[in-house]
Amino acid sequence: MKILLLGKNGQVGWELQRSLSVLGEVIAPERGNPALNGDLSDLGALKATIAQVEPHAIVNAAAYTAVDKAETEPEQAHAINAAAAALLAQEAAQRDAWLVHYSTDYVFDGSGNTPWSEEDATASLSVYGQSKLEGEKYITASGAKHLVLRTSWVYGAHGNNFLKTMLRLGAERPELRIVDDQIGAPTGAELLADATAHALRQALAGSPALSGIYHVAASGYTDWRAYAEFVFDQARNLLPERQFARTTPIPTADYPTPAQRPLNSRLNTQHFQTTFGLTLPAWQQGVARVVQEVLST
Repeated sequence: MKILLLGKNGQVGWELQRSLSVLGEVIAPERGNPALNGDLSDLGALKATIAQVEPHAIVNAAAYTAVDKAETEPEQAHAINAAAAALLAQEAAQRDAWLVHYSTDYVFDGSGNTPWSEEDATASLSVYGQSKLEGEKYITASGAKHLVLRTSWVYGAHGNNFLKTMLRLGAERPELRIVDDQIGAPTGAELLADATAHALRQALAGSPALSGIYHVAASGYTDWRAYAEFVFDQARNLLPERQFARTTPIPTADYPTPAQRPLNSRLNTQHFQTTFGLTLPAWQQGVARVVQEVLST
């Protein structure tokens, strides 16, 4: 069993190198490697890499994720998040291989307060979300066997993310003003990687009927300010001698950004949990563990 992993140095890709290794041989090329090139912006090299590896599954953890920058770089965002996804789907379909691809809560407009299901209408507010949605559509129309996993608020001990930024800024500043009207579920890269491996194992051994779009996120919901407060509480417990910032809640309107963020990023994960027989744990469990890991290094 050969699995081609793209984006191995990202938050989720880093954890996938571990989780996927129990399923078979994981081939994880570097970007720019002349022998095996995993650069999603070089479609010719990417196609050659797939032809050389001949994988049974392609797991794409690479993406253009600079949400605000995408507003002024739409071509780059669509090239990586949409055109490359289309190529991967085409190559997977030709080989009867499975394609795992990650998407985002940003495909929704963030209205209301009900968790989004896979059947709900999409309407992205940003170039980034539009590019991810376009990638989804290419994959679902390709005929390839696929697991498109939409997730939210990803963090991990590896890479850059909100949790690690809060630990740094919270130790440097007496006060932080943090948005409290965007609601979602902080989701650990480790949880995503383990859930991916579990689902892919069943897909490889089972029916193409498992193919589809799924929502995968930790259980429960919070806002960014409450998330930061939880991070600081965990940090204070571990390092009682250290001071961490107090937080002040602000509305999204007081923190303008080039890309509009969805206010409601809740994802209904019941379809994934039922289909693959998994229970997705509360978001606090993963956050507490990663805070401890970050502060102990």
